[in-house]
Amino acid sequence: MIKSKNEIQDTGLSSKYQTRTQRIIEKNGSFNVRKTGIGRLESFNLYHYLINVSWPRFFLLALIFYVVVNALFTVFYVIAGPEHLGIETDQGALHSVMNSFFFSAQTLTTVGFGRVNPQNFWTNVVATLEAGIGLMVFAVATGLLYGRFSRPVTNILFSENAIITKWGENQTAFQFRIANAFSTNMMEAEIKLMGSWLEKVNGGTEIRRFYNLDLEYRKINFFPTVWTVNHIINEESPLFGKSFEELDKGDAEFLILFKAYDDTFAQTVNARYSYTHDELVYGVKYIHIISIDGTGRTTVELDRLNDFEKVEM
Repeated sequence: MIKSKNEIQDTGLSSKYQTRTQRIIEKNGSFNVRKTGIGRLESFNLYHYLINVSWPRFFLLALIFYVVVNALFTVFYVIAGPEHLGIETDQGALHSVMNSFFFSAQTLTTVGFGRVNPQNFWTNVVATLEAGIGLMVFAVATGLLYGRFSRPVTNILFSENAIITKWGENQTAFQFRIANAFSTNMMEAEIKLMGSWLEKVNGGTEIRRFYNLDLEYRKINFFPTVWTVNHIINEESPLFGKSFEELDKGDAEFLILFKAYDDTFAQTVNARYSYTHDELVYGVKYIHIISIDGTGRTTVELDRLNDFEKVEM
């Protein structure tokens, strides 16, 4: 087989697939890759996990850690003797345990209300150790919170479907739409689009190929509204002559890499997405969702990003 000039030899994704696969890029932008041959602890990084985990789970883990640490030191205080903290032991074991726990929380956070305080050597040792750990723990927690808040965050919306639509008099085009859901200012936005499908080689063996799909506009200066990304299917396009059935049989997937400069973070941000062959709609066109109101202000209806209508091909 003669290789197309658009074929990509090294994408960072293996081209050795010889069977149908799950989608390469998930809807959330992550790569659908499972790594084996390495221990779970070797592949796990606690800092990366806590930076990337969702906010509810982050606060839940922080709460669990806080309670567990205080419970551990409560055990030490009970062993050392609650009476050596000035806690009344004649009111029952539960009273002693709870007050030891509250004292632990005050020591860990360096609050120290003063009503309960260590009164012998061992309780002073435990309190000193806990205070030191508390300083380090909250320093780490502060760093994690700063890291989570300062990390560039994007909310790039992609249309639910990519489409094959009429283009000009006798051509077609592959299109999808994207928009920035945040009110941040983005500029120098750039898109890279790859097509990937199985092709038969060497008398029937299937192998996955990756092709660069040239775009009408690969880069735009400003990105305040909606960008309809357009690949014209002409004689130079790897999609030229391919039917819907061929894309389906070839397990086609279209991989997207978006990057832009975000003025809010003063950094380049990126997003990834993909469309599989069953998310491709033929013979439609996107509905116009940008309008000008009575005051001359531009309005974009993001809730209609995926709306399309039939078109004669």
